[in-house]
Amino acid sequence: MIPFNKPFLIGKELEYIEKAVLSGKISGNGLFTKKCQSFFENKFGFKKALLTTSCTDALEMCAMLLNIKEGDEVIVPSYTFVSSALAFVRQGAKIIFADSREDHPGINEASLQSLITKKTKAIIVVHYAGVACDMDKVIAIAEKHNIFVVEDAAQSIDSYYKGRPLGSIGHLGAFSFHETKNIICGEGGALMINDEKFIDRAEVLWEKGTNRSAFFKGEVNKYGWIDTGSSFLPSELVAAFLYAQVENLEMIQEKRKEIWNLYYDELEELGKTGLLKMPYIPSFATNNAHMFYVNTRSIEDRNELIAFLKEKKIHSVFHYLSLHKSEFYSKILNPKTLKNSEYYEGCLLRLPFFFELKTEEIKYICNTIKLFYR
Repeated sequence: MIPFNKPFLIGKELEYIEKAVLSGKISGNGLFTKKCQSFFENKFGFKKALLTTSCTDALEMCAMLLNIKEGDEVIVPSYTFVSSALAFVRQGAKIIFADSREDHPGINEASLQSLITKKTKAIIVVHYAGVACDMDKVIAIAEKHNIFVVEDAAQSIDSYYKGRPLGSIGHLGAFSFHETKNIICGEGGALMINDEKFIDRAEVLWEKGTNRSAFFKGEVNKYGWIDTGSSFLPSELVAAFLYAQVENLEMIQEKRKEIWNLYYDELEELGKTGLLKMPYIPSFATNNAHMFYVNTRSIEDRNELIAFLKEKKIHSVFHYLSLHKSEFYSKILNPKTLKNSEYYEGCLLRLPFFFELKTEEIKYICNTIKLFYR
């Protein structure tokens, strides 16, 4: 079976984990945590990076930092992972779901204006497959109405919008280093802070509501409980594994882009015939090769293709179920129709994609898809 995903070692992961253990400190915010955070700040220009145990935790910190409360409205794309909405629901927000674009699963920027009310506190954009939303449009709308922008950049490491790193454009950004992402540490994430006014409080929330970070910087002579928060920071073992990956980010990205391009070249003819719809990269965006997906003509077509690939020992998977139609949300409000989100829910198919995927395996997958359509 060719799996959909496979975790990988790229460099000194095990060596760094051993080094962390031998250092005598494997709880959070040690040597490797600081190395990872400095890497992200220096390479991508984030004003402050804080490692978290997941992207979900990073988004929950965003909701706390924005003081989301009962009655606030937050705009979220329906076609996304539940964390994009859940982090704000936990603070009491009412989620206003936005549709996807026709040409890409990302949020339909043209729909945002009509969704804003006096209660709107934030817009959450999700850069699906690491491909940027049109951030100029999003930021212009947000500034007009004095609302916050959070970039759910879970899939977007080393991807850009008009030359600007994703996660660096909104007030806050959140990344994932889950085992399915470009760089991994099993479970892990990071909060990126682009508005300096959030930095001090973010460090407090990150350290369980205490000013412990300020204490270790020598800014206070003792630390205590001063705010809300949680245990958001990961173990040094997680950070050590991640640092070995970020050291090799360029190599990882080069290989992933080779895989993506080979998929595209092999399947492009099916795209031209209309049997499949190929992924679209807007001119303002780069492709960080997070995943390779295609869209089938119908949900029946997709289910038959998944079954056919499985028979041939290939594990392919669909992706999100539209959140506006979820069991949880339907208990609150009757779901409306968001046709593009529902289209991707029914027709989008993700193909195996991981660092060690071989050229011959990609060609076998593509030839099997071609065989299905014959």
